[in-house]
Amino acid sequence: MPNSNAKLHNNHRGGREASRRELVSRSLQSAQHCLENQDFGTAYAHYLLVLNLAPELKTAVKETFQFTLFKWAEELDSLARVQDLFNCYEQALELYPNDEVICNSMGEHLFRMGFRDEAAGYFHKAVKLNPDFADAKENFYRVANWLVERWHFIMLNDAKRNLTYLRAIENAVHTGSKSVLDIGTGTGILSMFAKKAGASFVYACELSKTMYELARDVVAANNMEREIKLLHLKSLDIEIPKHIPERVSLVVTETVDAGLFGEGIVESLIHAWEHLLLQPK
Repeated sequence: MPNSNAKLHNNHRGGREASRRELVSRSLQSAQHCLENQDFGTAYAHYLLVLNLAPELKTAVKETFQFTLFKWAEELDSLARVQDLFNCYEQALELYPNDEVICNSMGEHLFRMGFRDEAAGYFHKAVKLNPDFADAKENFYRVANWLVERWHFIMLNDAKRNLTYLRAIENAVHTGSKSVLDIGTGTGILSMFAKKAGASFVYACELSKTMYELARDVVAANNMEREIKLLHLKSLDIEIPKHIPERVSLVVTETVDAGLFGEGIVESLIHAWEHLLLQPK
């Protein structure tokens, strides 16, 4: 009897496997037929079924699946079915989480719809996955021009300004401020100043997804990713001990707006701040 039961079990399993292969084969044929008739929505549904039933075929059908997804997404976009479009990309990224082409395409749709910060995140991921992917690099630089204000570049190249910040932070750290929070970190330059000055704990928050990702790259390029904790949060949303273990002894920021007066007024504020740090009460 045991041998008989095992045989029945094997036959049943073999039957299920044969049914699976048959369903996969028919779905692939149906998907191809739908593509020939430009029925991209139905073809996409068939490919989803195939990939869920036979994940071993991911590599074999990848390019055709991408083509189908992109064509179906174009139709959904033209019909203003935005949520359905995003649902399709989410499904595709569950199947191919590290596919730079799908990430880039998702970013392009987001950018056209005005979600530039989110688009930058997908373009950035695509470039990370494939640094030689020219389309993703071009898209990322294009969206960065929208999101990264020009004054960032002016500030980063202002040696006098940066030296003033560096000295002020060094003075604060050397006089006892060992834990630092950098609000609106941008590129992360003030956080790195704090760490180089000898701060034991450095935290930095940044609301913009694009600038947050940029700060991560800059900090990593300077080998400080384990020494500076970056938070994609508004400063008012930071909770203790959820995000940082305790209150910090020094807050640094470069969030003063100078749109009406130019950068001169900010220079004066920086010098005043430095003066206060040099003469702590």
